[in-house]
Amino acid sequence: MLPYVVQGAVEHYGWLDATQMIDGLALGETTPGPLIMIVAFVGFVGGWTHALLGPQALPLAGLLGGAVAALFTFLPSFIFILAGGPLVEATRGDLRLTAPLTAISAAVVGVIASLAVYFGREVFFAGGVFQPVALVIGALAAVALLRYRVGTIKLLAACALAGLVLSYWYG
Repeated sequence: MLPYVVQGAVEHYGWLDATQMIDGLALGETTPGPLIMIVAFVGFVGGWTHALLGPQALPLAGLLGGAVAALFTFLPSFIFILAGGPLVEATRGDLRLTAPLTAISAAVVGVIASLAVYFGREVFFAGGVFQPVALVIGALAAVALLRYRVGTIKLLAACALAGLVLSYWYG
């Protein structure tokens, strides 16, 4: 769902820019809970930046935007789960239904890869300028994760520390 959120919120409606979307993704990755909660961040920033309720009520506009985005992200899921759960369980062994679900799973992997390419482009070419330091940090993180099996928390902490050091170095 995140690629669609990016496409709609950043590219189509302009509720926030790519840098803010990257910040929201980073926030979603570092906080407990499902990553899709980034929609609340998108709704909040959209409500705030577009002064949904006027310039005197920016915090309220942000809260309202975040609440509406979260509600309409999760409410349909709960309805589908409650209504369709028994049907899915009844068809568990039916090959006619499990084969299309396998194809859907492959499509989801493609969408996730597309999202990774989008975020990679926005990080490694921030503002249209190649960021070699970001590429080095990303490559080192990939090696640490895939080759040396460094834990996620340790890896996130190390990358955050590297980003903090570099922000003071270049900032």
